[in-house]
Amino acid sequence: MSLFDLIVTAIALSMDAFAVSITKGLSTPKVRLKHSLICGAYFGGFQALMPLLGFLLANSFASYIRAYDHWIAFILLALIGVNMVREALSEDSENGNASFAFRVMLPLAVATSIDALATGVSFALTDTNIWAAISIIGATTFLFSMAGVKVGSVFGAKYKSKAEFIGGLILILMGLKILVEHLYGAA
Repeated sequence: MSLFDLIVTAIALSMDAFAVSITKGLSTPKVRLKHSLICGAYFGGFQALMPLLGFLLANSFASYIRAYDHWIAFILLALIGVNMVREALSEDSENGNASFAFRVMLPLAVATSIDALATGVSFALTDTNIWAAISIIGATTFLFSMAGVKVGSVFGAKYKSKAEFIGGLILILMGLKILVEHLYGAA
């Protein structure tokens, strides 16, 4: 995967965390730098950890599925992307919780990084440099999450669903790109 592809993937993966960070900013009466740093650390840290875990799991069985790896990567990214688009288009609106305590942030960080776990599996199947990938994903999510808290406090929930929708669409397109490159590259 090229550097450009990694950056685009990192931005797409960070959209869930960005959206949740916006809701944290919305629900916090007086946003401070520490609120942004807490969101950035939790979401960026888990967005870096989960692809590594997915990569390690996939590497243990990659030789058995090499003939189908492009389809698996496509299906995983497409499912994640479709789910993000579906959530963005749903009528449900989440009321944010103003707490930045461990018991609140940990489940949010895990929930927003599940898609990164599956993406880590696709990294193993596409011979992606995992260290570059997790560094870029972690740093991008850290920055987007920090910005999301501020955006939430300033602009409100107006952009939450748009960010999720765009992130989902990007993941679907990345999955299609992997599939098309493999099918036409093998011909």
